[in-house]
Amino acid sequence: MSATLDKIPQDMSPEERCIYIDRLTPEGGLYTDAQRPVHPEANSSWQVGPDPWRLPDRVLRHIEEAGHHFLAFYRAANLLYNQSWRGIQPGWVAGYLDSGKPESVVALGRMNRIKQHVPLVIRPDMIPTKEGMIATELDSLPGGIGFTASLGARYGSLDEPITGGPDGMIDGFERMLRSFADTAAPVVAVVVSEESASWRPEMVWVADRLNERGLETVVMGPDDIIFREDGLYAPSGTGPRRIDLIYRFFELFDLKNIPKMELILYAAKKNAVKITPPLKNVMEEKMLMALFQHPALQNFWSQQLGSGTVAFLERTFPKTWVMDPTPLPPHATIHGLEVKGRPFQDWRELGSLRQKDRQMVIKPSGFSEMAWGGRGVAIGHDMSETDWQETIDHALQSFDANPHILQIFHNGATFPVEHYDFASSSMNRFRGRVRLQPYYFVVGDDPVLSGIQATVCPPDKKLLHGMVDAVVLPCGPMPPSS
Repeated sequence: MSATLDKIPQDMSPEERCIYIDRLTPEGGLYTDAQRPVHPEANSSWQVGPDPWRLPDRVLRHIEEAGHHFLAFYRAANLLYNQSWRGIQPGWVAGYLDSGKPESVVALGRMNRIKQHVPLVIRPDMIPTKEGMIATELDSLPGGIGFTASLGARYGSLDEPITGGPDGMIDGFERMLRSFADTAAPVVAVVVSEESASWRPEMVWVADRLNERGLETVVMGPDDIIFREDGLYAPSGTGPRRIDLIYRFFELFDLKNIPKMELILYAAKKNAVKITPPLKNVMEEKMLMALFQHPALQNFWSQQLGSGTVAFLERTFPKTWVMDPTPLPPHATIHGLEVKGRPFQDWRELGSLRQKDRQMVIKPSGFSEMAWGGRGVAIGHDMSETDWQETIDHALQSFDANPHILQIFHNGATFPVEHYDFASSSMNRFRGRVRLQPYYFVVGDDPVLSGIQATVCPPDKKLLHGMVDAVVLPCGPMPPSS
């Protein structure tokens, strides 16, 4: 690091706290050099605030409870898919979820060995709105683990309480890996593809922390893997080390570009190595939210989840539909889709809506290079009518190869936030919209809330992400009232 956590200065001003936090940025950053610092005198590629993002106890309890509901949802969705392709549940469910996937990828997800496996890392994007907390999507292969861990350690060094603790992210990640490896001294390989290379520096930082704790961890590209008949090996200074567990940091749509993928799969099928997240495209589909809301599946969800989780998810998931271009019969309308009381029979009818009535989002469901990082997201009220109509047409024409979903857009509430302006050497303040990203690591049957990242964006930004003008902070509890 460019500064250490020793000899913490006391009684620092807000400006001094921000500079101190910025100088704790690990050397070389936590991302590739494509993300430039916000100022020549800064190390950070985001706006630095003096304090963690404070959350009331009731909000923290809500977020912690959410982890159990999300894990239950993943498990029920996994069962729904398995029962669908076996003919117990409607076959169109598996048809939707397998749409556009090569047979080899579908077969991977149906391997009996991983039939019950679900993601062990859960990270939703949660937006505080006036109506409540909305989870716009769930990510089972998220970036930001090292970044959020680093933020927690930095602000924690100022004796600030951090959700999960200043080392909570590393604690949770380590416990998850050890629990899943189910061996006394596992060797973990974090395998990062070229497509995901931007996140390699933060995973190297995480691996360094894990190695300090005695969990042998190496970050490597798939082409670095050494194959032997008894398993997979990672190169090391003392000779190849047999890998017990692969933490997969590559997308399933990218499998054809992953060197030695056939060897990795061979070892997995022979039970010579464990892999998480599981090789299941189903668990990476955003359309799962639409299936949760489909009227023909309500009995299934109620039986599997119970009324409490169903009610929680109904409040938390935005209204979502799979954009299936199959024509409807004359007497039918798209279930639940109305604008000012007007129903719709065809998705293209949405193209004629006035801009202020297009409070909607279209995005790829999954299995696409455009389905992560906000790349393929189109916001109806933030684009011209022509572009909106072209987006609808593209989504419908892409259905067989790359299904899209439509979601109702929820406008985030605004909150005041401070940050240090390196250009003027002074504090700045604005009211911004917040995206909360809690990280849950599943240990046994328990989703452990290990940290929360808050991204506060200027209010004119519709898509909330880690842009250079956003303030990014770890979350912590509100201080006790005096």
